[in-house]
Amino acid sequence: MNVAAISHRPTEDYICPEGRDSLAIELTAARGDCKTVSLWYWPRGEDDPKKRQKREMALSLRDAYKDYYRVRITTPGISAYTRYCFCLEFEEETLWLGGKGFQTREPDTQENFFEFLWPNPSDCDPTPAWTKEQIYYQIFPERFCNGDDRLTPANAVPWGNAPTRENFMGGDLRGVLKKLDHIQSLGATCLYLTPIFKAPANHKYDTADYYEIDPAFGTKEDLRALVTEVHRRGMRILLDGVFNHCGFFWPPFQDLLAEGESSRYRDWFFPHSFPVTTEPCNYDCVGHYKWMPKLNLANPATEEYFIEVGKYWIRNFDIDGWRLDVADEIPTAFWTAFSTAILRLKPDALLLGETWGDAGKLLAPNRLHTAMNYLFRDTAVDWLARDAIKPSAVDHRLNNMLALYPEAVSQRLYNLLDSHDTARFRYLCADKNRHKLAVALQMTFPGCPAVFYGDEVGLSGGNDPGCRMAMEWDERKQDRELLQWYSDLIRLRKESTSLRSGWFKTAFVDDDANVFAFYRFCEGETSLVILNAGPETYQASLKEEGWQKVFPLPSTDNPTVVSPEQTIAVPACCVEIVQKKVKVQK
Repeated sequence: MNVAAISHRPTEDYICPEGRDSLAIELTAARGDCKTVSLWYWPRGEDDPKKRQKREMALSLRDAYKDYYRVRITTPGISAYTRYCFCLEFEEETLWLGGKGFQTREPDTQENFFEFLWPNPSDCDPTPAWTKEQIYYQIFPERFCNGDDRLTPANAVPWGNAPTRENFMGGDLRGVLKKLDHIQSLGATCLYLTPIFKAPANHKYDTADYYEIDPAFGTKEDLRALVTEVHRRGMRILLDGVFNHCGFFWPPFQDLLAEGESSRYRDWFFPHSFPVTTEPCNYDCVGHYKWMPKLNLANPATEEYFIEVGKYWIRNFDIDGWRLDVADEIPTAFWTAFSTAILRLKPDALLLGETWGDAGKLLAPNRLHTAMNYLFRDTAVDWLARDAIKPSAVDHRLNNMLALYPEAVSQRLYNLLDSHDTARFRYLCADKNRHKLAVALQMTFPGCPAVFYGDEVGLSGGNDPGCRMAMEWDERKQDRELLQWYSDLIRLRKESTSLRSGWFKTAFVDDDANVFAFYRFCEGETSLVILNAGPETYQASLKEEGWQKVFPLPSTDNPTVVSPEQTIAVPACCVEIVQKKVKVQK
């Protein structure tokens, strides 16, 4: 019995309101230590122990060291002044845990308890429902499609040349508009465009004007036309907000260079001394890159400026939200102010933050809604591309990752395999079948899958600039089999309630065979996903009857019924997905 490993606090990390009358509660314990964990709860003022409600908590997640127990409760009225304690049953004894610690006898209602005080509306999850079932499609506009040759920079290289950090190829907003049929036929529902505002570099992360579209990309009318058509198709669109830093040629920074200590923008940046110089560089800059000066968003004037930028593009162009660059290097107080202002203007807007690790500090209810899930990407790469970890490590890492956030947050994380800042997954993966397995994992795992443009047709390149190549539009050069694989999995996900929004639980792992399997289940449907990354066919034994094979897609309209022996053969380096209709209770 490892009492020291048991953890609960009456804070948002362990208890949070999901509505005015519902609470989600979590407790962690050492892996395999508890037989059962139950929540006992009652309203303040209720003195009769016999009237306490008791709910067994589900062993929701399990990593290498911890078990994560979760439960949702609904209270008769609002959840204010809900008192509770935990009953933990071990092999050798039973303990109760309350705010005063552990005890070996059952506490009375006034003795040892935690208390949830009040479900303020701003403490509840404010995220719009649409954000939990998206298929994202990330576009690097300069390399996606040339829709208007007249906008192409004079020094551009021919479309399809090897990408460099300096060259241009002529992609623009009209090109994105032109290719919406492709994006929609793939099944994507939300576009994320890397920066489109005026900037000298091809990537546009060195902003020179936050209120103008880059001339090489088009005009504000081009953006308005794109947003209108995206919305007409029932899709959404996010723009990239680069508010952590600016470009070297942004006028306020140029003013700091020219005026030095007397500049009105002195407090907008972090100069170390005066005059401000680039050689040596004596000011803070992102990634120690002198062409991208770091912004001081703790300064009220800077904060106000960028909040107004965020509001401007929503108010005037009806974009659906922002992807926010380097979000984890920006003060959380700014995100609170930014979120409040944006959601007041557009309550169903989405705020998506960039981070490469634990996004916990960004995803409080009054900050950002979701984040780029590089932890998912790193696990997929290490297992299926680099062959550096076994399925048991995959299991531990994915469970630990899901445990970082409330379940509702995990359902809307931006699950990517690669991006404009990484090598393409296909480049890292020597075997295309491993890439297909990674796509299957991505499309069936909790969260929102995110496709980086061109991955679906087999684009392959190393990290920046290699990953930022021109999109291949010649169907003869596209990997059409891979495109079909993406399309089929996206369609299956969209048609399946359990794969879209079901709970997650590991089914089994087999390190020797290199197999990882998990359930997604909801009321009425359970899916079982079996990923075989090994070199041999794997015979998976199923415990229940009634499973039907749904992927790879059957050749007829009728699902394939699993054999009477309740086994299914999973070919080498392949995935099998089976489903059954069943009433379940979490």
